[in-house]
Amino acid sequence: HHPLPARMSGKSRAGRASRIILASGSPRRRELLDQVGIDYEVVKPELDEERFSHGDPAVLARTIAEEKARVVHALVAGRPGGRGPRTDARHEARWILAADTVVAVGGHLLGKPRDREHARAMIGLLAGRAHLVVTGVAIWPPAAADPVVRSAETTVSFASISGPEMESYLDFGDWQDVAGAYRIQGRAARHIDWISGSYSNVVGLPIHLVYSILMQYGYPFG
Repeated sequence: HHPLPARMSGKSRAGRASRIILASGSPRRRELLDQVGIDYEVVKPELDEERFSHGDPAVLARTIAEEKARVVHALVAGRPGGRGPRTDARHEARWILAADTVVAVGGHLLGKPRDREHARAMIGLLAGRAHLVVTGVAIWPPAAADPVVRSAETTVSFASISGPEMESYLDFGDWQDVAGAYRIQGRAARHIDWISGSYSNVVGLPIHLVYSILMQYGYPFG
């Protein structure tokens, strides 16, 4: 039995219903979709991400993103399984978009920190070196039997961070509820000297990749 999913309307032009269901509770992903004018509503998946593991960050990110899409697909279709095309007429014109972001450095895969000390350890691993940010994306067109799953990678380089700088950063609390214990659009930007790849990917959603998939599979941009 699944509890009712949380829904929130996205910005909709001309009063039309949102065509995309965003399978994520991330405010950063909502902001990115708002920024590029993609209409959506939110159905947050209930998923224990800790049960997934893989040494390859791209495989892990794609796997979790796909599972999020399947969970929400099953919820909106009103049935326990997540495979096969939807039959619920209320969602026949809806697309599902799910994503998962993984940070990888020195053989470590960094998820969301448990507490301040865990965040300190993560930032300590990132400081003074480059790391990889991978976002898996799963997009499920309305009539498709399965989601389209891709991933994007960006390299991010942190400068060295002094002890006082570390404590100041941790005091601010920007490390909470985010993979790798930092937000590139937040206080951590002080310590990032360069990136190679998609900026929006590091925020949490590679917008050009999402747009490309939607275009390829016939999303009706208004």
